[in-house]
Amino acid sequence: MPRLPLGDWVDSGVDWLLAHMSWLFDAIKTVVEGMYDGINAVLTAPEPLLLAGIFAVIAWWLRGLVAGVLAFAGFLLIDSLDLWDRAMSTLALVLVATVIALVISIPLGIWAARSRTVSAVVRPALDLLQTMPSMVLLIPAILFFGLGTSAGVIATLIFALAPGVRMTELGIRQVDAELVEAAEAFGTSPRDTLLRVQLPLALPTIMAGINQVIMLGLSMVVIAGMVGTGGLGGAVNEAIGQLDIGFGFEAGVGIVVLAIYLDRMTSALGTQISPLGRRAAAKARASDGAKLWNYRPRPAFAVIGVVVLALVASGIGVFGSSSGSKATAANDVGKGKNITIGYIPWDEGIASTFLWKEILEERGYKVTTTQYAAGPLYTGLATGQVDFQTDSWLPTTHAEYWKKYGKQLDDLGSWYGSTSLELTVPSYVKDVNTLADLKTHASEFGGKITGIEPSAGMMGLLKTKVLKEYGLQGYDVVDGSTPAMLAELKRAYAKKQPIVVTLWSPHWAYSDYKLKKLKDPKNAWGKGDAVHTLSRKGFAEDNPDVGKWLKDFKLTESQLTGLEAQIQKSGKGGEQDAVRTWLKQHPGLVDQLAPVAKNQKSQ
Repeated sequence: MPRLPLGDWVDSGVDWLLAHMSWLFDAIKTVVEGMYDGINAVLTAPEPLLLAGIFAVIAWWLRGLVAGVLAFAGFLLIDSLDLWDRAMSTLALVLVATVIALVISIPLGIWAARSRTVSAVVRPALDLLQTMPSMVLLIPAILFFGLGTSAGVIATLIFALAPGVRMTELGIRQVDAELVEAAEAFGTSPRDTLLRVQLPLALPTIMAGINQVIMLGLSMVVIAGMVGTGGLGGAVNEAIGQLDIGFGFEAGVGIVVLAIYLDRMTSALGTQISPLGRRAAAKARASDGAKLWNYRPRPAFAVIGVVVLALVASGIGVFGSSSGSKATAANDVGKGKNITIGYIPWDEGIASTFLWKEILEERGYKVTTTQYAAGPLYTGLATGQVDFQTDSWLPTTHAEYWKKYGKQLDDLGSWYGSTSLELTVPSYVKDVNTLADLKTHASEFGGKITGIEPSAGMMGLLKTKVLKEYGLQGYDVVDGSTPAMLAELKRAYAKKQPIVVTLWSPHWAYSDYKLKKLKDPKNAWGKGDAVHTLSRKGFAEDNPDVGKWLKDFKLTESQLTGLEAQIQKSGKGGEQDAVRTWLKQHPGLVDQLAPVAKNQKSQ
């Protein structure tokens, strides 16, 4: 059976679209980012407690006093976890994706309900969108819209589009045919039949569809966080990357609070705006009698409450938070110029990234740091959406990415090395000290080596060279991810079970666990990588000062491990504070890493 080159056709189609339709993608990106920025600005402008109060008033109006109190407590919890800005960013992303999805799905659903041909054409397309693995949607989203919120919003709305179309079509089709015929018999036009008969009666089903669109959108935010959307999805990805269970749980709780709030509010809103729903709710309240927790303010009072809270906010000056640059005039080399740094959640990457964020901000630049998976980070560099990153392991570990994107990147040199690649076992595993020892202990490890991402260079080196060199072809190398490998190591270590994993130095696992690097007397792993700084093409020419600082950048092992230890001590969210503390212990290092000429200072 000849192989159908479907993937090649898709690649060709994507290339054609990028070459001929980039203007359209740029226009869509501008609209999406404008909507997101606007909503995010509104949500993040008030003080958290005030906005939590507004959300609580809305919940009180739609579902009653108990719902209002619980809503306030839920958002208070998010604020107490220091996740408010991330939660509002996620809410803005979901709202933008939902609005665009509804603008597309409701008219399409109405059209499908009124035309069996359209329904027959649309249905397989919806099946494809609903069953396609959600991560696959990120690939074209990154290529067409780049990294960041626009790619996340587009991937989210595509994933969430289907239930909006299906439920709108279903709701209209379920309207009693005799009612529609009666309306037509009295001379009602098709437009009035739709607006005055079918849509009002289909409203509960359509609102259920809107509810599903929102829920699917929220379920997509974690995956969208892989392309730099930030928010709670980004927090979950950061926690996975660093195996930070507590932070991941906190971010997960934030998503749950948002999901429950949006679910309950959209379902209650469906009841409020539907005539049948209002009638059923009124009957239920009448049967229960007048109780305090069932009391709901009239819509006018709820609106007045929200307006009063907003006026109070503006009156006490809680809008328009400002942030200023801390650069002194003498060191203000950057003059507020924006620089974006991407990083992979590896310890040396986090340490060097936040070190440069602090240094560049002291030099007057506005720096944005965003965590990515390795693939999206290299894509962002190649497309110019990320200015530089400081954690590229070359020539081995990131060889595949360099092979694909190297011509679109600038290598600003290595700042740390050399590193080493190795297979590692816990120290309680006896009689296994070299790679050769693994051959006679295969049954002890279940014949498995727990690996990392299959695209990592060290995995290719392990399979093609290291195993053959030591006669270990009987081992099954389990492909996975770095977080999964670390989780497996943690689980086995806690139970004192034998395990062999792929690891590298420097790595924090060596300080957290007692591990043995298996000796490699045949030097099958080779010399090891150096840690390079890569930038987008032309970054150093556009920013000659920063380019020179990065090219001259070096850290010793004691400096790097000391900085990593300080960041570990500060915990999640305290990276930059940890860098400031560490820099105070190393006076003069900022001037050494980013020197400012005297004539620049005097300007």
